[in-house]
Amino acid sequence: MKKGVVVYKSKYGSSKWYAEKIAYKCNLECKDLKQIKIDNFKNYEIIIFCGAVYASGVSYKKFLNKNFDKIKDKKIILFFNGASPYDEATFNNVVKSNFSSEIASLPIFYGRGMWDLEKMSFTHRVLSKMLIKMVAKKEGKELQPWEQALMEAKDKSINWTDEKYIEPLVDCVLKLDKKQGE
Repeated sequence: MKKGVVVYKSKYGSSKWYAEKIAYKCNLECKDLKQIKIDNFKNYEIIIFCGAVYASGVSYKKFLNKNFDKIKDKKIILFFNGASPYDEATFNNVVKSNFSSEIASLPIFYGRGMWDLEKMSFTHRVLSKMLIKMVAKKEGKELQPWEQALMEAKDKSINWTDEKYIEPLVDCVLKLDKKQGE
């Protein structure tokens, strides 16, 4: 049986970047979710899902929710990234609104991703511009952390990816390895 795999679903590159870094640091395979079938997971002890948050939806949630019963005997870790800085209330809301309580009890980690209106799909670009206009109307009111990040980013190209965001996840995998060796 193979040690493990990092499976990612990436639209603009940050999830793939994180997945590759995690796989390298943990000595795991790395695969695009589009290229893997649920039966392939039987060959792994550890499965790490890596994706992004788009409008509060986690990119791999449909796959994971549909197939969780088939892989729940594995050691599963979740990672997702987004443009917003970490905010505990927002993080908990994203987890709660995307996953069952059983999935939500897994180790879950977050890191910041990228923001680039020019690389976004037409739909994401239009929705993002509408959101920027809506948040800009809150002039003088206190903004949520995600709203502050949005107003700072606006039409700039920003890359917040950083290996520091995966350090706790890597530590979690190393602890799993240590337990297996005992």
